[in-house]
Amino acid sequence: MTLSPDDGADWLAHRRGERNRFFQTCSMAKKKSKAATGKTTGKTSKKTAKKQVKRSAVKGARTSANAKSGEAKSAKSASTSKVKEAAADYDLAGANVGDEDFPVNDTPQVAAVDFQPDPNLTPFENTAAKVRTFPQSPGVYLMKDAAGVVIYVGKATNLRSRAGSYFLKAAGIDQRTGDWVGKIADADFIPCESEVDALLVESRLIKDIQPAYNKILKDDKTFPYLQITTHEDFPRVEVTREPANKGVKLYGPFASAGALRGAVQVLQRIFKFRTCSLDINEGDDQWKWFRPCLLASIKQCTAPCNMRIGKEEYRKDIKRLHLFLQGNKKRLLKQMKGEMLTASQDLDFEKAAKLRDEIEMLESLDRRGELDTHAQPEVFYVDPKKGLTGLRQVLKLKETPRSIEGVDIAHLGGGETVASLVKFIDGLPFKPGYRRFKINTVKGIDDFRSIHEVVARRFQRLSDENDAFPDILLIDGGKGQLSSAVAAFESLGIDPPVLISLAKKNEEIYRPGESTPLVLSRHSFSLRLLQYVRDEAHRFAQHYHHILRSKSQFK
Repeated sequence: MTLSPDDGADWLAHRRGERNRFFQTCSMAKKKSKAATGKTTGKTSKKTAKKQVKRSAVKGARTSANAKSGEAKSAKSASTSKVKEAAADYDLAGANVGDEDFPVNDTPQVAAVDFQPDPNLTPFENTAAKVRTFPQSPGVYLMKDAAGVVIYVGKATNLRSRAGSYFLKAAGIDQRTGDWVGKIADADFIPCESEVDALLVESRLIKDIQPAYNKILKDDKTFPYLQITTHEDFPRVEVTREPANKGVKLYGPFASAGALRGAVQVLQRIFKFRTCSLDINEGDDQWKWFRPCLLASIKQCTAPCNMRIGKEEYRKDIKRLHLFLQGNKKRLLKQMKGEMLTASQDLDFEKAAKLRDEIEMLESLDRRGELDTHAQPEVFYVDPKKGLTGLRQVLKLKETPRSIEGVDIAHLGGGETVASLVKFIDGLPFKPGYRRFKINTVKGIDDFRSIHEVVARRFQRLSDENDAFPDILLIDGGKGQLSSAVAAFESLGIDPPVLISLAKKNEEIYRPGESTPLVLSRHSFSLRLLQYVRDEAHRFAQHYHHILRSKSQFK
């Protein structure tokens, strides 16, 4: 559908419309169709009629094979076109017909520009002068041809500067813009409160208007979407170029993957949603032992992976995110302020303070700088299932391992040397299986002999009590530490489980009898899982060491 400059400030209203007007139009078209084909039969229930109208609006009414005359067919075709047109007017990017959960209320409006064209100048020159009156603030600009049709839509942090760049000599020779900038005959803009808002408005307009020269967004399969899952207890938010066909709510496509990721990072500070790939179920108690990633520590995620937030409370945050992405920022702020007031009246000051902070961040989006400068801290997501599957492959195991134990040594100048053993089941910490050891037979600093003692004590007891060995035993260290563990099993005359060590400097994996270490990708799920086990063993050993040192100071 082409847009005319004569449509005025409400030019977008013809596409959106009111829901009741939409259904009324569809209903009238349906009645005309039935009258023309002579098929009106009695009274139809409202529920059935609504289903028929929706089906007609989305799929289009099919020409009846039993039509008795060409005139009746023609009449039905005309009414069907009206139904389709009404549906096209209503259909929005990210909002389906009949979607009551995420209504779009805050319709962006084209700003009125006080500009009088010079009759002595060409349309292109007049437009160049017009954009110099645009504000130096965030927004979306629309370039139009001589017929008033929008041919290009873009977002900007500084509207005057960005829109003005199309009238420079460089734009005429740039391969991305040279073919069409000469066709510009007019320009308008939609002001936005922040660059994040501008990014979302740009995506919606390009999807709806489909300008001729926004070619990069014509191929929906190759450009980035914002995807929010709907079938999980704790929905995840992710940027993807391959959106799922079902079980997700999609927004986009977007012009810039970098800007979209920047927007996600900004929004994550407000709504604190998860972006990891973990499969988290509310009723699975093993997640209580899972250690959250860095995002939880810097308060950018509410850590459902550690059960720090309930399903219903987390979904409230996701619904707020949906409201914002649908352009309902004003409605969202009003809702959150009401919740904050209620919480304070109920003396729930912690909840009220949390809402207050989120409201302040939403209202200050325009002061958050360039989207591409929002650097996310380096976060390593540990996916237990993928990690275990990866270990089976890289270690060439017959079966996927289920239990992993990790050993680490901690000491301070040899004064107190202790060891820790942590246990993971199905890739998650099993804290009832954690063990602490005081080193008894070693004097001074000697990690090799300390590891020999701990491994010997641990597996002698498992053997004597006929308990199951872990599938993998991970030693923190390199070749020397691994050799000490091997020697411990040899001294006991016990066959060891799969035995490996992980050297921290280059994250190399050493195996008995192998002179060359195994080096995995820093981003592989199997290495991340081993790092998780190693780091947890180190943390547990350090914690025990500090307890003993504190006790000694009070003796």
